Amino acid sequence: MATKSPIDPELVRELAQLLNETDLSEIEVEKGDLRVRVARTITATVQVPMAAAAPIAAPAAVAVAAPLDPNKPAAAHPGAVTSPMVGTAYRRPSPEAKPFVEIGQEVKAGERVLLVEAMKTFNDIVAPRAGKVTAIMVEDGQPVEYGEPLLVIE
Repeated sequence: MATKSPIDPELVRELAQLLNETDLSEIEVEKGDLRVRVARTITATVQVPMAAAAPIAAPAAVAVAAPLDPNKPAAAHPGAVTSPMVGTAYRRPSPEAKPFVEIGQEVKAGERVLLVEAMKTFNDIVAPRAGKVTAIMVEDGQPVEYGEPLLVIE
């Protein structure tokens, strides 16, 4: 002899349909000793738009002119210019402009070589010394970490 469940399957179906119609994530109904809770898992996809100054025509390959010592991290290179903050590195002042520096270019101490955007503020990254740019380790619009090598000036 089968016993009837105190929960009405039709009620559960109606509550589930109500969730879908109203975009709620859960609903609970209580009547006397009977309590029914229907919930659904919502998976959200978040798309973060790039900053207005960030669009680029096509991703550029990371440019390295002179081979760096594979046994030595780039940050340990004496000419490495590292990121002073977490942010997004930009090689050019605007998407249409030419890059601040290219491999093989001579730079002066204090000359702007990159931008790092953090919290909607663009920070100049300047050459700490005069020399020749021998490697560029970031692409335009690439996220960077504190202390990450950006380029090498020898």
